[in-house]
Amino acid sequence: MNIRRITSMTMLVSLVLLSVTSIVLYIVPHGRVAYWADWHLWGLSKTQWDNLHLNLGLLFLIAGLLHIACNWKPILAYLRNRSGKVRIVSASFNIALLLCLAVAGGTLLDVPPMSTVIRLGEVIKEKAADRYGEPPYGHAELSPLKLFARRTGMDLDKAILLLHQAGIRLADSRQTIQEIAVTNSRTPRQIYDIIKPAIQMGPETTSFPDTPPPGFGRRLLTGICQQYHLDLSRIMAGLLYQGLDVNPELSIRQIAAANDMDPQAFFEVLHQAATR
Repeated sequence: MNIRRITSMTMLVSLVLLSVTSIVLYIVPHGRVAYWADWHLWGLSKTQWDNLHLNLGLLFLIAGLLHIACNWKPILAYLRNRSGKVRIVSASFNIALLLCLAVAGGTLLDVPPMSTVIRLGEVIKEKAADRYGEPPYGHAELSPLKLFARRTGMDLDKAILLLHQAGIRLADSRQTIQEIAVTNSRTPRQIYDIIKPAIQMGPETTSFPDTPPPGFGRRLLTGICQQYHLDLSRIMAGLLYQGLDVNPELSIRQIAAANDMDPQAFFEVLHQAATR
């Protein structure tokens, strides 16, 4: 049994599989969307892809360390200069270090082409959110039906009636949306679509939330104001008072970027303008 060969083959196979999982996780919808729509690719859920990526990465790391140990002499040879002395700081090492620093620095500074890769991933994920739909709030699928109805301003009795009419099996209102979906071979989003007509106008659906709603970054400011019945002119005046230059027809992410902020920071300012 040749340990060196096994180590090299393990690195090769795990690298190929890591490449696959990396591509999948690059295009997978955001967690809130993936869990809400019960997203699967090749029969595997987002959680399973995450777990595969983690453990394959660990295997690649272990194989990489063994590979270094098995090839320590050739590695030292790469580090030797013409006089035979080991020098870590060499032309090859400097180039490798500069490449790594350039990618890391470009990512942190949000400059092309690193920022382009990130933006493309966000565009793909946002398109997935448009396709699969956003949950009413984060991890809504884990809420019992009774709590879900209360948080979405829904008539619980009407929701249960709609489920029965659609042939959905339901033990009681303490079952989570996900449990109901799994029991009936549906997705949480499909269950929501069935009971959506039971939504009534209520305080929790009209008052401005204390945390960013799902998909906040990609939504238009005008859409946010319409949903929560905010006076757009008053909001614009409040944002202007905070020194922000805002075009309400842009997405929240674009507005935040134009003002050197992230969407979370913009939400805090918007929350002050909406609730003062």
